Amino acid sequence: MSWLRPERPALPEFVEDPARRRAIVIELVVVFGITLGLSGLRSLLSLVDSLLQPVPLAQQQAQLNVPQATLSLVDLLKQLLSACQLVGWGALGLYLLWRGGMKLAEIGLDRRRPGRDVVHGLLLAAVIGIPGLGLYFLSYGLGFSLSVQPSTLGETWWRPITLTLSAFGNAFAEEVLVVAYLLTRLRQLGWRENTSLVASSVLRGSYHLYQGFGGFVGNVVMGLVFGRLWQKTNRLWPLIAAHTALDFVSFVGYALLKGRVSWLP
Repeated sequence: MSWLRPERPALPEFVEDPARRRAIVIELVVVFGITLGLSGLRSLLSLVDSLLQPVPLAQQQAQLNVPQATLSLVDLLKQLLSACQLVGWGALGLYLLWRGGMKLAEIGLDRRRPGRDVVHGLLLAAVIGIPGLGLYFLSYGLGFSLSVQPSTLGETWWRPITLTLSAFGNAFAEEVLVVAYLLTRLRQLGWRENTSLVASSVLRGSYHLYQGFGGFVGNVVMGLVFGRLWQKTNRLWPLIAAHTALDFVSFVGYALLKGRVSWLP
């Protein structure tokens, strides 16, 4: 039952001062208004636009890592900047927590057991990734999802590098902001663990709505699992490792298999 109805930890302390509470709310609005919250609204509009098209969702495409310039060198630099932006989003969340008096170790970003964190992350990636892939193909087959193309980058020497960095950037930004940062701030506001977990998971699903309903549901489930693991273990590195592995397999694997197997949409 402790996994279903966990107790609120002693830290961080509940913030009672009205001015500080108002500052936290404003901070949350600003942070997510320029990062993943804004992405969620854009993703919702993308889904609405797709639903208004004369063709079914399954006959439309959602492309993730796409060329950003004609010249290869410029494209490489823009891909690297995109990855840096994602890392910067996560760094912003960490900085605000640190400025608020929290140590990174208090949210599970220490170096006490890197090997165990990576192993746990890979196991978690397998637990989430295999059913998630099945859910995607089911949703796609039923017409509830777009055809997701994780990469449309051409065959260049730097493609595996940028796709790997993109995978890490996505993982770092999402797990820091949607799990550690958001859940910590909601604890300070006095939200219950389950309520904040649901809010975090719905936010995670929202910025995947551009993929269709399957992408939303799959990422909500992922958010519930990842968020609860963090609430119970207070370890963030395994979540980042798992998310990086999932995106790496998706991005690089798709790039290698595209056009070589018939079952990829």
